[in-house]
Amino acid sequence: MTKFLLSYVSAFLLAGSVLSAVGSAGSAFASQPALSIAQEKPTAASHSREQILRLNMEEPATLNPIFAEDTVSGALIRQLYDSLTRLDEDGNPVLSLASDMKLSPDKRTYTFTLRDAKWSNGDPVTAHDFEYTWKHALDPKTGSPAAYNYNSIKNAQAFSAGKARSEDVGVKALDDKTLQVVLESPIPFFPTMVSFLPAVNKDVAQANPQWATDPKTLVSNGPFRLDQWEHRNKIVLVKNSSYWEQEAVKLERVEIFMIADASTELSMFDKGELDWAGNPISGLPIDAIEPLMKEGKLRTKPKATSYYIRFNTEREPFTNAKIRKSFAYAINRQEIARHIGQAGQTPLMGITPITASLRPEGFFADNQPEEAKKLLEEGMKELGIAKLPEITYLYNISDRNKAIALTLQATWKKVLGVEVKLQSKETKVVLDDQERGKFAITRSSWTADTNDPVDFLQKFVEKYSSSNITRWHNPVYAELIRKSYVETDKEKRKQILLDAEALLMEEMPLTGIFSDVNAWVQSDKLKGVRIDPLSKMDLKWAYLEEKGE
Repeated sequence: MTKFLLSYVSAFLLAGSVLSAVGSAGSAFASQPALSIAQEKPTAASHSREQILRLNMEEPATLNPIFAEDTVSGALIRQLYDSLTRLDEDGNPVLSLASDMKLSPDKRTYTFTLRDAKWSNGDPVTAHDFEYTWKHALDPKTGSPAAYNYNSIKNAQAFSAGKARSEDVGVKALDDKTLQVVLESPIPFFPTMVSFLPAVNKDVAQANPQWATDPKTLVSNGPFRLDQWEHRNKIVLVKNSSYWEQEAVKLERVEIFMIADASTELSMFDKGELDWAGNPISGLPIDAIEPLMKEGKLRTKPKATSYYIRFNTEREPFTNAKIRKSFAYAINRQEIARHIGQAGQTPLMGITPITASLRPEGFFADNQPEEAKKLLEEGMKELGIAKLPEITYLYNISDRNKAIALTLQATWKKVLGVEVKLQSKETKVVLDDQERGKFAITRSSWTADTNDPVDFLQKFVEKYSSSNITRWHNPVYAELIRKSYVETDKEKRKQILLDAEALLMEEMPLTGIFSDVNAWVQSDKLKGVRIDPLSKMDLKWAYLEEKGE
C-alpha cells in the first residue's frame, strides 16, 4: 500500500495512467481511454460454507446516492449500487455498468455505452437514469450536499448557482444505452470520479421522494439489495439476483449490526460473532491498537482521508482569524497521532492528506503554545472582548473521536486557559447540526473520491453550502479553485492549488489533525474484501471459506 503514498503529480495521473486505447475500429475519437472489465469467477472454496458476512457500523444518514456524503452511508451505497465504472483492488477504474467508454480528441467529451443491466425491481438501467440523477444532484432545489462532486461537468456549477438551465449541463442521454458527458476541461481522473457517481432509478425516484428510506421501496442496481433496515439495530443486505454480474457475487447475505461501543464490537469479533472489526466502516478501541499490532492481528493501509476540525466563522470568537489560528497552533498533532491514532497516522498541518499532499511538511509548525497564546490575546483585542463566550466542540460518537475531543479540550485549557464544552451526538444529528451552524468547533473527516488535492479544496468555495459548514468565503480562494478546473498544465495547476491551500491555512477556517489510515481485524475465513486507496470497501468479490482451505 505504500506505493500509494504518491507525490501530487503521480496522484493526478493515477486514473489516466491505467488507460489505453480500445473501442471499435475507425472510431471518430482520437483518444480512447480503455478500462478493462474485472470479472472474477467464484472459487470452490467460496461455496464451502454458508455465505453470510457479519459486520458492524453506525446508522447510515441516507441510502440515496444523491444525498450521501458521510463514510457510513457511502460504504453501504457502494454495495447497493453500481456505476459506469468501479475501482479494482489497486484503485484503478474498470468498466462496470458501461461496456465501453470513448474520449474525444480534446479530452473533454466522454461517451459511455451501457451494457444490458437491470434494477432490482426488474427495470432496465438506462442512460436516462444517469442524466436524471446527475442533474437532480446539481439542481439547487434538491439541496444535495454532494453537488460539488459534479463540478467538472460543463455548466454544472452555473446550474447549481441558478445561472444556467438543466439542459445546459453537459450530461445527456443520446438514447437508452448511450450517455454523453462534456467536461469544462480535461480531467484525467474523471473515470475514477464516475465510480462514485451511481444513478438512481428515475421512475422510482420521481414517483416517491422517500423511496430510499424503506427496503420495500428502495431500488438499486448493485451486487446487493436492501432486505431489512431496523433503525439503530440492524441492516441486512442480500445478493441482488438482478445484478448484471451476479455470478461474481459470492456472499448471499450481509448482516450489519449497529453497536456504537468499539470495545463491544471487538469483543463480538473475538467471540466469532463478527467477521470484521474496525475501519473503514467503524473503529477499534484505542487501547486495543497496540496489543493487536504486537500480536500481528492488526491490518493497516494508508488512505486518502484527512481528520480535521472546523470553526464556525460566523460565531464569535471564531469570526477572528487570529483566534482560529491560536486554537489551531495550540494543538500537538504528533502526540494525538502517536498516542490516539497509534496505527501510523501522519500529523496534518494542512487539509490534503499525505496521499495527495501538495506540501507534506505542512503550512505551519505543529505544537506552538507560545504563538497560540500571543494570537489569542491579539485576536481578543481586535474583537474588543476581555472574556471569550462559551465554546462548544461537537463530535460524533466513537471511541477515537471521544479521546481526541478530550485531548483537545485539555490542550486548549492548558495552553490557552479556555474552557471548551464537549458535545457528542450520533453522526446523522451531527451532520444536521453542522449544516445548520449549530456549533463553534466541530470535528470532520473527508475521504477523497479521487486522490487529488482539489477533491478536498473545492469543498470550501461557496460560503453557504452543505460542504462548507465553516461559512468562510474568500473570492480569491474561489477563483483559484475555478482556475484549477481549467488549467491543463500539471505544474501550473499544482501551483494554483498550492496557493489555494496556503490561503486556506492563512485564514484557518479549519485545521488538520492527521492524515489517516485504515486499521482493522478480520476473520481468517474472510477473503476477497477490497479496500482501495480511497478507503472504499467493496464486498462484490468477498466470500467466506473454511479455515485451512
